[in-house]
Order: sequence, then C-alpha cells, then structure tokens
Amino acid sequence: MRIAAAQILTGRDPSDNLRLVRESVAEAAARGARVVVFPEATMRAFGSGRLDEIAEPLDGPWATSVAASAREHGVLVVVGMFTPGQGGRVRNTLLVTGPAGSDAAGGPERELHLGYDKIHLFDAFGFAESDTVEPGDATRVVAVDGVGVGVSVCYDIRFPGQYTALAAAGARLILCSASWGAGPGKVDQWRLLARARALDSTTFLLAVGQADPTVAGVEVKPGAPTGVGHSLFVGPDGTVRAEAGAGSELLVVDVDDDEVTDIRKVIPVLANGRVTEESTGGIPR
Repeated sequence: MRIAAAQILTGRDPSDNLRLVRESVAEAAARGARVVVFPEATMRAFGSGRLDEIAEPLDGPWATSVAASAREHGVLVVVGMFTPGQGGRVRNTLLVTGPAGSDAAGGPERELHLGYDKIHLFDAFGFAESDTVEPGDATRVVAVDGVGVGVSVCYDIRFPGQYTALAAAGARLILCSASWGAGPGKVDQWRLLARARALDSTTFLLAVGQADPTVAGVEVKPGAPTGVGHSLFVGPDGTVRAEAGAGSELLVVDVDDDEVTDIRKVIPVLANGRVTEESTGGIPR
C-alpha cells in the first residue's frame, strides 16, 4: 500500500485550507498513493481564531467537500477538522473518508465517512486544549483494502496503551495526525515517541505534522501548538524509513504488510504482554 503524508501549513480560513487539501490529494493520487494523511487542525490552525466558529458535523460542507475530492481521485483521505461538542466546546476530530476497498474477507467495495475524536487533550507545556475541546472516548481502526489502519491525534502519541489497543483491535498501520508544539527538544521527542509507539504496537506508523510556520515566515500565537514539520514514517521494528523537513512537503512511502507479520514473529510483544493499563484508567478497548 502506498500512503502519503501531506505536511502542509494551514491558517485561519477553512476555505483556503480546503484548497490545500484538494491540491495535495490530487498530487498524492498522481504519485500512486492509496491513502493521503493530513495534519491535525487542517480545517483551522491552532492559535488563528475560535474553533467553535468553524466547527461543523461530518455531513457539513467542509467534510463533504473533502469526501468529494477523495472519491474523485479514488483515495482514502484522513484529515484533521473540528466538530461541535457540548457546552460551547468542540471535538478535535480526524475525518476518515473515501473508498476503502473490500474488507479482509473479500466483501464488497466500501466507502468510509467517519470520525475519530481525539482522546488525550493537550493540557501540557502551558497550553490547555481542554478549555475549548472535549475529549473522545473510543479508539478507531478501519480496514483499507483488507489492512487494519488505526488512527490517533497528536498528544495521543504519548500514551502507549492507546497504540497497543489499536494493534489488539487489528491495526497493522497506525496514523498520527499532529500539530506539534515547538520548543527545546520537541522535534527529538516527536521522533522518539513515534519510534517507541511503532515498537510498542509492532505496526508501521505514519506521523504527519503541520509544517513549521517559522520556515514560511508566518507569525504565530505564542504558546499555540502550530507545528514543527518533520513528518516521519517508522517501520514495525522502530526504524525511521523516511522523514520530511520542516517546511511544506508531500512524503510518499510504501507499506509492506508482510513485514508486520515477520516482525511480530521475531518480536512478539503483543502476544507476550501480560500487564494492561485498564486498571490505571487506560484506553477503552
């Protein structure tokens, strides 16, 4: 399976950001990608305006426009948006939309249009995402051409239990869409966490971030997690197979599902594990 990380830099206007999505989908499809993954907060960048102003349901115009682009190019699109929550808050939602092929049992062709709501909110490094965002409460794995694909968002990557739960639910590739906060050592942490979560779950991991706005000379709101770039593709053995730079870039890579099977025979951590996180408030399974 060929997949693409669309490391873009989004701004305040959802319409402008939708144009970037369409352009990247067309380019990725032309390069043979089957799945195109965008960063968290693609609909509106963090620190660029109120999120409740632009939040809309999955059947709203922004999400349905993304779905139309996915269908036009025959790819599955995974993209960060915001949906309405309770009490004036929103949900940090990862939209998964487009043709998904047949399932592992060889059933009929399927079309997906669903969301994953970020479970772990970024109340760290002086930022309080929970002030404006309510958390999700369920993990998500979908089948794409018969391959299990798990999804996660940004701060989720710091919680290994979520990734082992995704693997236990059938994920062999995990996607993480992020708008990583800048700061001393943060790029190194991003790389380390991606490698660790790939090893925890013995899956391929594609971690896709917002491009670094400072590279493009864009002024950002202090403290907001606006992106550092460095999207990366990690193998199930924890090795980095490809990494983008800091600026906008389309990273296209290939996933060999047989490698997951082989690695799990050599490093059977999922089969050998005996301790779970459920007793300490772990992730719903």
